[in-house]
Amino acid sequence: MSETAVSIHSLSRSFSGKRAVNSLEFDIQRGSVFGFLGPNGAGKTTTIRLLLGLLAPDSGNATVLGHDIINESHLIREKTGALLEHNGLYERISVQANLDLYGRIYHLEDRERHDRIEGLLERFDLTEKAKERTGSLSRGMKQKLAVARALLHRPPLIFLDEPTAGLDPVASSQLRNTLRDLVATEGITVFLTTHNLMEAEQICDTVGVIRKGELIAFGPPSTLTSSKDNIYLVRGSGFSENILSNLNMLPMISDVTIEDSSHINIHLTADNTMAPIVRKIIESGAEIEEVRKETNSLEDSFLALLKDGSSDRSQL
Repeated sequence: MSETAVSIHSLSRSFSGKRAVNSLEFDIQRGSVFGFLGPNGAGKTTTIRLLLGLLAPDSGNATVLGHDIINESHLIREKTGALLEHNGLYERISVQANLDLYGRIYHLEDRERHDRIEGLLERFDLTEKAKERTGSLSRGMKQKLAVARALLHRPPLIFLDEPTAGLDPVASSQLRNTLRDLVATEGITVFLTTHNLMEAEQICDTVGVIRKGELIAFGPPSTLTSSKDNIYLVRGSGFSENILSNLNMLPMISDVTIEDSSHINIHLTADNTMAPIVRKIIESGAEIEEVRKETNSLEDSFLALLKDGSSDRSQL
């Protein structure tokens, strides 16, 4: 079986002459969490709808679980789970009845359906709510139920369009933990769109950044959150004004700033290292507990990419 869950080749789609998705090209590996990042209107939801065969591409193609999105979209929808703009829940019936209905739609046998529903209710902490009317649930519980619905027929791949949008921090954290656990225990692949950059940094193995329909970056979040150029945080004690003044006079240092009484930031000029600086600080009577090269947050890197006017794709 192929290790690739989704493979996209020059995929494009326009609406009224405007490109919503422009020559997308990337692969997603099985058993991973992929985060699709971008501002509103960037083309994230359109991409998912293309991959599910709900929209036809103008050009290019893609395969999902080995199936062609143009000629085998019905097989893709059978084998995947999806939570898009609407949660697909019937609010007048109970939590358990919602899952039972979808289990029947997917032709699950009685025993399998019963066991799967019980397992998902327990996994999503919904067992005590099983008999309650779905419309009475909180937003967070409805969202967990909607994800459980998407997972009911054990799909190897699920598409989640901003699943934590509007949830409180506790509900968001619980849902993220559940998704990571599902990947670990059931080996599913998650295709996730999100505006929550902390969420992407925490749970995604790979992220793609899309802007105006074009993929502008792709790779692990750790690569995107690259080191800031020659900026080091030094933590310790005894950082006197005299020491800071002497450091600022060194030619290999462009700037020294004080975070607080126990932290200083040192900006080195190009092609210099911290080793001689550390010796100088210690010889001056200060104590050093930690030296750490500063890194960009995913938010810093994401905003920088969106501000960049170039259309060149970068590897994260």
